[in-house]
Amino acid sequence: MTRTHWAAVTAVVLALLFAGAATVASAGGGGSESPAAPTPAADSADAGFARDMAVHHQQAVEMSFIVRDRTRDEEVRRLAYDIANTQANQRGMMLGWLDLWGLPKVAPDREPMAWMGTPSHHAAPAGGGALMPGMATAAQLDALRAASGTQAEITYLRLMTEHHKGGVHMARGCVERCEVGVERRLAQGMVDAQESEILLMADLLKKRGAKP
Repeated sequence: MTRTHWAAVTAVVLALLFAGAATVASAGGGGSESPAAPTPAADSADAGFARDMAVHHQQAVEMSFIVRDRTRDEEVRRLAYDIANTQANQRGMMLGWLDLWGLPKVAPDREPMAWMGTPSHHAAPAGGGALMPGMATAAQLDALRAASGTQAEITYLRLMTEHHKGGVHMARGCVERCEVGVERRLAQGMVDAQESEILLMADLLKKRGAKP
């Protein structure tokens, strides 16, 4: 594995450890609402969102670590760090909830976003399977790895803008459909944060003479 991949894996492992402890503590805290009650079904919006968004977040973490190695620009590196840190922790929380609910983290028999009633039909090139909205293709990730300096920054900002738009769409779906209150609140937080970052990335692209 490359140094970038090791860094991404390390971040996610740390997030899982932190989120798992926090989730268990929350479940035993005697509060009126926790991810453990009620326990969602495997085909519920709660479970579907947790699984799909965990995958979606992992790619954001990967892209953010890539660009941190491809540019020295502090604005973009700081944004990439914030996105990687936030989404790795959120991913850990969602996977921790699936563990707590006793549900599988992957569902190969279900198409991505089926829980929204609008399964993804964005076919990936070369038989790579269905892509959720905003997900970068393997070719786009390769282009990001091959770029450097300003071009890497522009490529990252464009890819992450589309990635965030897809994430906002999914998170809104959870706000509307999920039954577990703490998960709905997390989803609404994702909407608010990612919409703000979309505006920031538009400004960063403009500074570089590029459009989203």
